[in-house]
Amino acid sequence: MDHSAIVKAHEDFTWARGKEMFNRLQFFMNPEKEKLLSFNDVKNLVRPKGEAYWGMRVVPIRLIVGSEGRYKDFNKYFLPKSDHVRARWESVDRAYIKDVILPPIQLCEIGGVYFVRDGNHRVSVAKTQGVEMIDAEVTSLTSDIELNPNMTVEELRGIVIAREKETFYENTNFGVLTGCHDLDFSRTGLYDVIYRHIQKHNYYLNKNNSKEIPFPDAVVSWYKNVYMPIVQIIHDLNLRSQFPKRTPSDLYIWIVKHWDDLKQKYGDDFSPQEAACDFTLKFGKKKRFLQWLHKTFGRKN
Repeated sequence: MDHSAIVKAHEDFTWARGKEMFNRLQFFMNPEKEKLLSFNDVKNLVRPKGEAYWGMRVVPIRLIVGSEGRYKDFNKYFLPKSDHVRARWESVDRAYIKDVILPPIQLCEIGGVYFVRDGNHRVSVAKTQGVEMIDAEVTSLTSDIELNPNMTVEELRGIVIAREKETFYENTNFGVLTGCHDLDFSRTGLYDVIYRHIQKHNYYLNKNNSKEIPFPDAVVSWYKNVYMPIVQIIHDLNLRSQFPKRTPSDLYIWIVKHWDDLKQKYGDDFSPQEAACDFTLKFGKKKRFLQWLHKTFGRKN
């Protein structure tokens, strides 16, 4: 075996590890910026509509932003995060040094960027060696959302939520009907939950009504008679101080679900205020404040 290639590969890996540790210090206050994206996390957020096989392509390495299975082994620059990948990494690097042709990597494209399905070490070595393009077998997942190569998962989540909000407001005319433009969530998929709440409210409005109530009227009725009273409870009890990263709309959904669980378990005489207090008692932050809530507003036996 070529001793010089062994030494050079060892030096290359040591340099890559040192660079990764420097990056980790650089992003110490914001570690999300340094993480390699998880393919499954992104796919679950974007929810692609279809799949197409693109075959062999020459792909810019700068557009490879994540991995299907090895996203914990490398940082966002595909620098190795621990020594346990050294043996495989150095063997790939030795092949590069000796101009050995390696098989194409396998990538999945979503929203204009790529995720490694097979070939993480080859991407890492190529980036370390300054290679700009790489041969790849590519499958593409259809998405309406364009991804920025520097995007974090949290930034992508924000874009998806904004798109969901825009769709919900357009489909229901919610802003015009209610005057509310701050129905905001910190998680994806919750506008669909709200839509189902409105549909259920519409069903009960029409249940004993000889004349069918139009859906826009149900939207307004739900907002005034279901949503806002619970949001008012959230404000009155200052519940956001117990859930600082959540919006009133987040808390509305959780409290309604908790309220429904309590009624199924104990009967229908639970009030939404009692449900809010019980939810906060179980899941909020400050124990002393929760005990005060339970004592002041909690269910009396």
